[in-house]
Amino acid sequence: MIVVGAGPGGSAAAYYLAQHGLDVLQLEKSEFPREKVCGDGMTPRSVKQLIKMGVDIDAPGWVRNRGLRVIGGGIKLQLDWPDLASYPEFGLTRTRLDFDEILSARAVGAGVRLRTSTTVTGPITNTAGRVVGVTATVGKDKKPVEFRAPLVIAADGVSGRFALSLGIAKRDDRPIGVAVRRYYDSPSRTHDDYLESWLELRDGRDANRDTLLPGYGWIFGLGDGRVNVGLGVLNSSASFGQANYRTMLTDWLAGTPDEWQLNDEQYAIGPVRGAALPMGFNRVPHYTRGVMLIGDTAGMVNPFNGEGIAYAMESGELAADVAAQALSARSGPARERMLRWYPRELSHRYGGYYRLGGWFVKLIGNPDVMKLCTRHGMPHPVLMRFVLKLLANLTDPRGGDAMDRIINTLTRVAPAV
Repeated sequence: MIVVGAGPGGSAAAYYLAQHGLDVLQLEKSEFPREKVCGDGMTPRSVKQLIKMGVDIDAPGWVRNRGLRVIGGGIKLQLDWPDLASYPEFGLTRTRLDFDEILSARAVGAGVRLRTSTTVTGPITNTAGRVVGVTATVGKDKKPVEFRAPLVIAADGVSGRFALSLGIAKRDDRPIGVAVRRYYDSPSRTHDDYLESWLELRDGRDANRDTLLPGYGWIFGLGDGRVNVGLGVLNSSASFGQANYRTMLTDWLAGTPDEWQLNDEQYAIGPVRGAALPMGFNRVPHYTRGVMLIGDTAGMVNPFNGEGIAYAMESGELAADVAAQALSARSGPARERMLRWYPRELSHRYGGYYRLGGWFVKLIGNPDVMKLCTRHGMPHPVLMRFVLKLLANLTDPRGGDAMDRIINTLTRVAPAV
């Protein structure tokens, strides 16, 4: 097996493939540690996947949180993560500088062969057009090499270059977002029991604070003196692709309290960095000609909240399970039938939920609708607890409360994307 990429999805897939006893080669273009654009905040859904992989989340550098603090419509509301049988009741923060390396180490410990500084450049196909390996370049001198395997898992992130080389382009009719983030020294905000989400961003350079910026913002404490601060804009917004998102971030932070140290350039750590958020299955098919797509490569970011790590790891585990079963069969029609079960299972698990997310994205892209929801929803804690469960995709599939049953029913009846 070849796994292209060593992000959370790639390392989860590689780990579980090795657990199944398969020979796994993981190819990563970078060297660890490496910087990646991310909010660094994880919901209980991500935490569950880390625990399943045996990651020591009690080691130094992991910071737990109790829930989400939502700010909007002049109201500040703290919502604890739901108490569920299916998920832990806490979230985590950790910077991506070493997060991916920790997961990759778990895969290597399971027997995966990792090759870094190896950039996959394209597929190797047989006469029938099936992928039977990859071409790559190694090191600074870009020495060309080839690797062969009966199956390839593409986990090369947002760019999806391997998928593009097979003609699998992004779908323009699916949600996509853009996020920018920056680190700041902020002793007063670094220790926080809650992830903080701002539903309304006001221009701090406007003396009257009447100017409402598009998008949503976050402030996540990292527990080491720093915070991760960022904002996201969805393609349903009229400002998508037109605004200067880096300027928007500093304009918003200009209005924050001085003691937070977020409105002063001297406390900034590094530049503002940005990345795309491919949402709601915006690249399909998820299996074709001997290649399985997972995580951001497959457009699996949650349209409701921008979370990608959980879905990358979940799809990596599923892809590994399907691949292991398929490779136990002879090559040919029987193996193909098993592999084609992978996209069907993805649709079953997430299709209805992502369809709801797509509708949600279109609604909140209208500033008037967003303002209406914020003004009338925020004063009602019970409603907001329901919204938290929906947005974070945190329900018990069986034996849950009334909120769980409503959300589960909605996702079942919504047509799958």
